[in-house]
Amino acid sequence: MIKGRIDIITMGCSKNLVDSESLMRLLGKKGYDVHHDSDNPQGEYVVVNTCGFIGDAKEESINAILELAEAKAEGVIGKLVVMGCLSERYLADLEESIPEVDKYYGKFDFKDFAESLPENENMSGSVKARLTTTPKHYAYLKISEGCDRRCAYCAIPLITGRHKSRPMEEILDEVRLLVANGVREFNVIAQELTYYGIDLYGERRIAQLVEAIAHEKGVRWIRLHYAYPNQFPMELLEVMRNNSNVCKYLDIALQHISDNMLERMHRHTTKEETMQLIARLRDAVPGIHLRTTLMVGFPGETEEDFRELVEFVKWARFECMGAFAYSEEDGTYSAAHYKDEIPAETKQMRLDKLMRIQQNISAELQAEQIGKTLTVVVDRKEGDYYVCRSEFSSPEVDPEILVPAGDKTLRKGCFYDVKITAAEEFDLYATIIR
Repeated sequence: MIKGRIDIITMGCSKNLVDSESLMRLLGKKGYDVHHDSDNPQGEYVVVNTCGFIGDAKEESINAILELAEAKAEGVIGKLVVMGCLSERYLADLEESIPEVDKYYGKFDFKDFAESLPENENMSGSVKARLTTTPKHYAYLKISEGCDRRCAYCAIPLITGRHKSRPMEEILDEVRLLVANGVREFNVIAQELTYYGIDLYGERRIAQLVEAIAHEKGVRWIRLHYAYPNQFPMELLEVMRNNSNVCKYLDIALQHISDNMLERMHRHTTKEETMQLIARLRDAVPGIHLRTTLMVGFPGETEEDFRELVEFVKWARFECMGAFAYSEEDGTYSAAHYKDEIPAETKQMRLDKLMRIQQNISAELQAEQIGKTLTVVVDRKEGDYYVCRSEFSSPEVDPEILVPAGDKTLRKGCFYDVKITAAEEFDLYATIIR
């Protein structure tokens, strides 16, 4: 155990990561030596920021807590603190089952942990902006918390509560501070991006917000994550089309396509409306790259429903697509009203088939990039290659572009023009133009 050191371990999504970074700022202001996702936690305090979204994520969080409880018993770490979605939802159960944890916080009161600590004698007081754990040139920008949608399968509203937008000026102030610290790429995130502003201003203002961010000096790329298809704000497309620093990229979770499934899932849209939306997105913003998430095995999904989904994937030709098998989450509408009767092996077969189709589509779309010129940012160097991304790739989840390190010395976080020379199923290869 190292006195004055605090280790923070983040489980789950980028929204959790932003919370961890905010806590790191508060702890840094108090003079603590803060480490994130260390392979060897040795802190006077270790904080686990948990995920409670689906079964696998919950299990991963619990295993991490138990492993650190053993480290605490052995004296490797000092006090163990748990925060985040899992403890927000299952506080009483966790306190009873894992009493080795010194203190539990939820998703919204974690700042109380920082306030409870005395100031470290090494306090510098120089930390002003949110400390980022990502490479210096990009950051995640969380614009709201919570969700007013009530999809039948989803536990997020049970954890986060109702949608709550951050004031626009507060967000812009954060953008300015991050730009001053070297951030050039902003990945805008929320549980429901397109609902932004409705609670504060009485109307959706995601288009105005993105436009305002685009006009901030030093912002090179803005990428949008987690839109909802129902009542999509079409004015956002005009902002995307008219501002070169708003990436032609949209992450929009669709979940399914058959009307039977969309109704049972409480998605408040139809197959026809969804297909019209995709066509309009591609028409309004030529070259837009769409990322989506789909679900198989939801209660009541018939073979015909699944065939519709397969044909939809073939038609839509998403640039990026993820899929997962339904798992029942306690407290949700589907857990209370539907029987999870589709066998696990059937779910897995459907998932595998869907992903095989998408892999073929991805390979074809990647091959179409050969010969094109793209602007990329350098994320890192690995072996003989610089690992880069274009505006069409979000960090950590999307295909990357590999540039031979022998071509030219490139600087991490800088932007270059490259020509695509070869393609694999997911990654592209390129040479530097300038």
